[in-house]
Amino acid sequence: MNIRFTIGMCALAMFVLACQGDKKETPKGNPVTISGKVGFPQKDQWIVFAELRPDNSVIKRDSVQVKEDFTYTKTVMVPEPAFYQINFFNQQLVNVILNKTNLEVNVDGNAPSGFAEIKGSAEHEFMNEVRQRLNAQQNNPAVAALEAEFQQAVQQQNEKKITELQERYLEISRASTDSLADFVRKQPASLAVMEVLRANLLDADEYYDLYRDAAEKLQAELPNSPYISEFIARVKTMEATAVGQLAPEISLPNPEGKVISLSSLRGQYVLVDFWAKWCGPCRRENPNVVKAFNKYKDKGFTVFGVSLDRTREDWVKAIQEDGLTWTHVSDLKYFESQAARDYNINAIPFSLLLDREGKIIAKNLRGAALEKKLEEVFSSAAP
Repeated sequence: MNIRFTIGMCALAMFVLACQGDKKETPKGNPVTISGKVGFPQKDQWIVFAELRPDNSVIKRDSVQVKEDFTYTKTVMVPEPAFYQINFFNQQLVNVILNKTNLEVNVDGNAPSGFAEIKGSAEHEFMNEVRQRLNAQQNNPAVAALEAEFQQAVQQQNEKKITELQERYLEISRASTDSLADFVRKQPASLAVMEVLRANLLDADEYYDLYRDAAEKLQAELPNSPYISEFIARVKTMEATAVGQLAPEISLPNPEGKVISLSSLRGQYVLVDFWAKWCGPCRRENPNVVKAFNKYKDKGFTVFGVSLDRTREDWVKAIQEDGLTWTHVSDLKYFESQAARDYNINAIPFSLLLDREGKIIAKNLRGAALEKKLEEVFSSAAP
């Protein structure tokens, strides 16, 4: 996976910079000098500095031409931390965060994917470190060795070995992501930290406390910034289904039309499982859920299946085909289901494990991870 600085900004399309009027305003804010060298400058062409606003609008702020020695320099007034885009001759675009520190931006300047180097600010040093950590995680020799063993185990149909290798991979992956989360957690509030979290490099469910703390720091540090409001709103919606919270109530009809409430299952450990007939990953995961259900149903475990199907026929057919003998509900409204909205669901499979009081104790457990968590729960739970 190629990690670029444009984390969180990739939704912005190529744009045409509009000419601004002649009206002059008194510059306010911090002077930030951007300088660097262009490998392939375009004669008589301009480097344009534009602010990228939260509403995706682009506001031209300044421009400069390259000097004869292929260098350039320009000072821009920055009232508060902001996202900028530097347009080199309409050939190469580079996104930067401007705050209080001068930047050095060196580029090829002749191709969209040309060389680009950004130096000089804490925000960009942080982004570079994140990039390096992700690259190290992807190129981990231990992971490569596990992948080779895994392919061999698959060919031999060695289910025990496959499960063992999956668990080892999860341990390595968890250690890497925990390390990255600790690194991000120690950073001061900044737009760079917000962009890393908005890019979902760290699972929002698993690391909700990190998202919450970052939102609180940003609100305190940049209370008037237009860039942070959407992020803070997103974090607030996450709170409803964070680990430790009481799961929102679900009251929907079962296949026979009887309305059943999630709260009616209190006293048992409950896996709230959002799924659908059309969802391939859901169907592939169902045998694992069936296995866990059969193993622990007599010990106080059950499943509350919430279907995002559109028709009763599809819903019931999948229940029968996959042998899902637990409680099922649905309003057959796809992602417009009230339950999907209450739980902020935008993709499935999605599941939550609840304790006997209805509090969320884990999320999105798959395969061996679900069985392992249930084994842990029932080995320590009071009868």
